[in-house]
Amino acid sequence: MDLSPALIARCESKCELCGSTDALVAYRVKPKSGLHLDHQIATCAICSDLLDHPEKTNVDHWRCLNESIWSITPAVQVVSYRILNKLRDQAWALDLLGMIDLDAAVLEWAHDEEAGVIDAVHKDANGALLLQGDSVVLIQDLNVKGANFVAKRGTSIRRITLVNGNPEQIEGKVNDQHIVILTKYVKKVNPA
Repeated sequence: MDLSPALIARCESKCELCGSTDALVAYRVKPKSGLHLDHQIATCAICSDLLDHPEKTNVDHWRCLNESIWSITPAVQVVSYRILNKLRDQAWALDLLGMIDLDAAVLEWAHDEEAGVIDAVHKDANGALLLQGDSVVLIQDLNVKGANFVAKRGTSIRRITLVNGNPEQIEGKVNDQHIVILTKYVKKVNPA
């Protein structure tokens, strides 16, 4: 899809993911449809090919997300977040996911089931949707295997990480230890 003059102006004739100026095209961010500027990003041929063929993985190329995730453009944030989620096995990607604090609407778009990019929907014990970076509280005492402590009921866990492919697990820090927690033992804390 060709770039509109408005998209060219916003991206300053550079790929909004990696900064390349070669062979730019417009990429529609699913599940949005139509040609609305807010639902598109400008991508180079390499980024576009990798986005269209997710089975191709170029971890080194996606290191550019260290910059693009901080974009003020929600569509760029959504695509960057989705790619980082697929690269969670890379320490740098997981660290970056732990640092970002995206707007709730951006996270919902990134996790939209219709887009088919996030493998599993995570819900707390009450059925509330859990998103990357949410805060939760434990609803019962949990023995932490291999750590020799009990995570007490009422313990707050901030900036959780979702376990891709397993909707029953999240990750977070308790007593300065990174642990896996079953979602049925947590309740989402709504921001004040």
